[in-house]
Amino acid sequence: MSKWQRQAQRIGTLQVAALALTATVALYTALVAFGNITDFGTNREFVRHVLAMDTTFKDDDLMWRAITDHALQDIAYVAIIVWETVAALVLITGTALWVRGPAAYRVARRVTTVGLVMVLLLFGMGFIAIGGEWFAMWQSAKWNGLQAAERNFVVAGLVLVLIHLPVRDEA
Repeated sequence: MSKWQRQAQRIGTLQVAALALTATVALYTALVAFGNITDFGTNREFVRHVLAMDTTFKDDDLMWRAITDHALQDIAYVAIIVWETVAALVLITGTALWVRGPAAYRVARRVTTVGLVMVLLLFGMGFIAIGGEWFAMWQSAKWNGLQAAERNFVVAGLVLVLIHLPVRDEA
């Protein structure tokens, strides 16, 4: 069997699917971080409104949770950007490891797992749980990012499941 034929057979493997999907999440996460860095003000306003809870139902039983101090809001936003950037770098590293092929499978899976869990924590814990529930983002018609967060959570979760499927020797 020629080298080209062996490479063609490899295209349909789980490792190549893991490579493609890891690269997709890595690119998306990198673009999100890049956008937040280069257009800092747009999503800063989003974070400020969510934390201030200024477009929620203004229930007195919830409003004590609001964070209205701009410095604290900006610290939270910068922390989000740093987290996104590190997650993107980890996933880019995972992608590079998947490119190396079956020899790097175990380390690629471990590195990708770390990056995907970072994405799951950001969108699941950060945006769905903390933003959506603690700061009642679900109540806001204008500053509600739950659909996007849920979409990102599901995609990262599906890729995480895929990379942990058992693999037979497909060489």
